[in-house]
Amino acid sequence: MYQHKFDYYKEKLDKLKQTSNLRTVKNIVQDGKYVIFENKKLLNLSSNDYLSISIDNNIKDNFLSSYKGKIQNPSARLLSGSNKIYNELEEKLKTILNKESSLLFNSGYHANVGIYSSLLNKDDVVFIDKLNHASIIDGIKLSGAKLIPFNHLDYQNLEEKLVKYRKNYKNSIISTETLFSMDGDFSDIKKLVELKNKHDSFLIADEAHTFGVYGKGRGYVFESNLINEVDLIMGTFGKAIGSYGAFAAGNKILIDYLINYARSFIFSTALPEISVQFTNYVIDNYILDKDKLQNKLFDITNYTHQKFKNLNILGTSYIIPVLTGDSKLALELSNKLIKEGFYILPIRYPTVKKGLERIRVSLNPSITKDEIDKLYSIINEASFK
Repeated sequence: MYQHKFDYYKEKLDKLKQTSNLRTVKNIVQDGKYVIFENKKLLNLSSNDYLSISIDNNIKDNFLSSYKGKIQNPSARLLSGSNKIYNELEEKLKTILNKESSLLFNSGYHANVGIYSSLLNKDDVVFIDKLNHASIIDGIKLSGAKLIPFNHLDYQNLEEKLVKYRKNYKNSIISTETLFSMDGDFSDIKKLVELKNKHDSFLIADEAHTFGVYGKGRGYVFESNLINEVDLIMGTFGKAIGSYGAFAAGNKILIDYLINYARSFIFSTALPEISVQFTNYVIDNYILDKDKLQNKLFDITNYTHQKFKNLNILGTSYIIPVLTGDSKLALELSNKLIKEGFYILPIRYPTVKKGLERIRVSLNPSITKDEIDKLYSIINEASFK
């Protein structure tokens, strides 16, 4: 009698399996730029470790040889879970981004959910790029604000919606990612700043995939020379920085408001102290005003785009989606690549729209041109082309 309670969920899972959209957690072991999966050593091209920092044993060993802090601080920041190391990182972030204040969050998801759910209410409106991350959408839904999507990177469509709807709401936010994680393309910060000023809106930029890489390590907005025009920046440490956590940086009033109203900050145990210290160490020694790793990344990115130019690819960045247009084909291509020594996973519905299924190649400086040549050869011979 009890089992029937699970029938609904089993039917949903069965449907995912039938359409090649069922996802499972993989049992993998990290081994430098490789992973061990099903007893096979594979080149990892599914990681967000864009500068190869998390796999560099020299960086890890140098940090750990001098680290004398605690592993964890088991309390929320507003209770006993804070000390000078958190404050030092927040001070550093606000300084390098030329902002009045910053605040640490436990992840990009925590940050976006906290930002949008606390800054907005039912009297407000948010205009978001249709390809914005799920965490942004979830935060907006929690707030009760009106969510109005505009076509991806279509700023004429955005302005049409601003003209039509902005006047009906108290506060307005325009929300974008700087580098979109699924299509690997960039937003036009200059145009977005123009529209936010013209239509009395806040502009929030998600720098999850660009912080540490662009703008001398400060992000894509900084490189665009419009850092002072973007009202709030969210960035993460779990990608190019090779660490863990996230931050929001902006006007002091906004950050103080988040401290008092962002539930994902208030009710979360503080980031592990060791992660905060490692983030500080990496920013100082490998990110801020450095370009060695970044230039190596750009070099292999340019080479890969040139090599893949006849494939059905999107974007211009180190995130390179190769479209298959079908979940089954994406899964088949991924399985073929795994068999040939490449750990590249399929991206399927509902992560992307039906018809836009793909594999997603994620580059880093440890990848060689010979490896890209072999990868291209396999994909180019695949039957979905």
